[in-house]
Amino acid sequence: MNVIKVPNYYALSEAAACIVASQMLENPKLTLGLATGSTPAGLYKELVRLYNNGVLDFSNTPTVNLDEYVINPEHPQSYISFMKDHLFSHVNLESNYHIPNGAATDLNAECERYNGVVKNLPNRLQILGIGSNGHIGFNEPSTDPDSFGYYTSLVHLADSTIKDNARFFDGNEDEVPTAAISMGIKQILDSDQIILLATGEHKSKAIYDALYGKITPTCPASVLQLHKNVTLIVDTAAASKLPY
Repeated sequence: MNVIKVPNYYALSEAAACIVASQMLENPKLTLGLATGSTPAGLYKELVRLYNNGVLDFSNTPTVNLDEYVINPEHPQSYISFMKDHLFSHVNLESNYHIPNGAATDLNAECERYNGVVKNLPNRLQILGIGSNGHIGFNEPSTDPDSFGYYTSLVHLADSTIKDNARFFDGNEDEVPTAAISMGIKQILDSDQIILLATGEHKSKAIYDALYGKITPTCPASVLQLHKNVTLIVDTAAASKLPY
């Protein structure tokens, strides 16, 4: 795993944007795999800036998102709302984006539909954040070795994830959705390239376990040790438990 340590969040966003932009310019068949949350927001701001400066063109670059809450898409904290606010509405992506429908009548059928979407979008550069409990996407920790969701599935959010995400819902844990549709571990590992972003001391243990712990469902991000092309970009605080 290639590790890039940077001093702060701005430098993290800029470093990630440089990698994404270079891949977009070099690979006309690239698919961007996207994540949501506060960590990649700065990356998207940088990509929008590069688009406005005429450096990037999104018209031939499809995107596919990791996950979505089981929630009304019109809710301001839905992930489709987040993506429109931070990226989709600011570049020439048009409708060439894909994200699970968290309000589908049949959520299991929606998972199957999304499996097909992901399968048909190869050459993927996948952006990942990491939860303080080590989750990637919404693949939550478990003590069950058979618990990893390998393909898109309906998942129930861990209490720690609900607590972490309450800040997006005015601090009210009761308002945070308890379920989500998430791309599975195998689909993440099927990416051609992965960029994992982490910022803040509260992510430092998860980062250490992901890099140096054994591969275990108690830290889903540890499976990234199996991938041949992962770049980890961490700020000083998130890297504070690393031995170098």
